[in-house]
Amino acid sequence: MATPFIGEVTIFAGNFSLRGWALCNGQLLPIAQNQALFSILGTTYGGDGVNNFALPNLQGNVPLHMGQGPGLSSYVLGQTGGAANHTLTLSELPSHSHALHGTSSANTGNPAAVPGSELLAATASAKVYRSATNLVAMANGLSVGGGGQPHANKQPYLGLTFIIALQGIYPSRN
Repeated sequence: MATPFIGEVTIFAGNFSLRGWALCNGQLLPIAQNQALFSILGTTYGGDGVNNFALPNLQGNVPLHMGQGPGLSSYVLGQTGGAANHTLTLSELPSHSHALHGTSSANTGNPAAVPGSELLAATASAKVYRSATNLVAMANGLSVGGGGQPHANKQPYLGLTFIIALQGIYPSRN
């Protein structure tokens, strides 16, 4: 393998970091022992900037290129966002309707005898459904649904190890 640039991030299929590399897990490193890397990263990913600085943390995060592409949002180096779980709000639900069903046939049975089978029905003498007095609720026909619980908000993924070069060639600017 060629000598890496200090601060270079790569993906490794093992469960450890290589010699001269560190895991991209947000750990704090002392500035005094890592001055070259600190001069590149600064406190972009955390740390106090006096005694220590943090490495990028890619645990549970997807890397995203900084900047703004045509028609895309703008992202700043070190910016984090998103959520592992999300609870939908009413405005995020697709438009839909709940139909109310009835029949013009006369009510000939006892709807209370078969829970959940109640329909609006015509009376024997007229095509009306019920007077506005002594109303009763229909069996869960128009009830509120859902439990309001968050759902997983992850795209398909594969766990790999992201590592960052602590040593190597100091990168020159373009």
